[in-house]
Amino acid sequence: MKIVVCMKQVPATSKVDIDPETGAMKRMSGETRTNPYDLFALETALAIREKTGGTVTVLTMGPSQAEEMIRDAYTMGADEGVILSDRKFAGADVLATSYALAQGIQVIGGADLIICGRQTTDGDTAQVGPAIAEHLTIPHAAWVAEIMDVNEKSIQIRQDLVSVSQVSEIPYPCLLTIDKDTCVPRLPSYLLKKATADRPVRILSFEDMPDQDLSRYGLIGSPTSVEKMFAPEESEKQVYLEGTAKEKADKLVAILTGKKII
Repeated sequence: MKIVVCMKQVPATSKVDIDPETGAMKRMSGETRTNPYDLFALETALAIREKTGGTVTVLTMGPSQAEEMIRDAYTMGADEGVILSDRKFAGADVLATSYALAQGIQVIGGADLIICGRQTTDGDTAQVGPAIAEHLTIPHAAWVAEIMDVNEKSIQIRQDLVSVSQVSEIPYPCLLTIDKDTCVPRLPSYLLKKATADRPVRILSFEDMPDQDLSRYGLIGSPTSVEKMFAPEESEKQVYLEGTAKEKADKLVAILTGKKII
């Protein structure tokens, strides 16, 4: 079983710089962390590998600093790591991002199973995973709440879809996006950190892509554009309430009612 997990580094703070010309986020301008939803995807992949054997490869698109995230994935048990890193990939929207990732998956030899987190905390579109599957013309299921069974030919999953739950059996190759709380991500291992300290991380550039049509990648290949992006204004305002517990509660209710919060 060859499993590919698509992961992403996202801002760990609201203090990020915005490119005034493109409106895009400067991803190297602030602290980053692994997208929380992707940890559920990685744990799902590792659990499936324990049942079926095979390998887990982490794939991401971003600047060279994404190696830090790959190495964190190694300490959790990932076997390989690949970064798509090229200025030509910068500024990509959902369509261009998913296309580049789909191309990257082809470069590394394809996959039996591709697993993504439900969404990212910086974009919240929840569209990249399904879009990758469409580019690769493989079946996919989003919002997966449970892996029910895994065998050599297919995987059985349960999706929670607002008011209904749906159970499906999907043949390989396929793609899943994993919802939060599907599992509990394991902690990094110090022994794995030592064992994988010298493990290489593969870097792929635009020149490695099978499709050399530049109009499919990055800002040029993005049919949607950001009109404006800005960090939220910081404000600190504290209100101290005096009196008994009941008096404080009454005052708090009055404040929230006045602001039409309740």
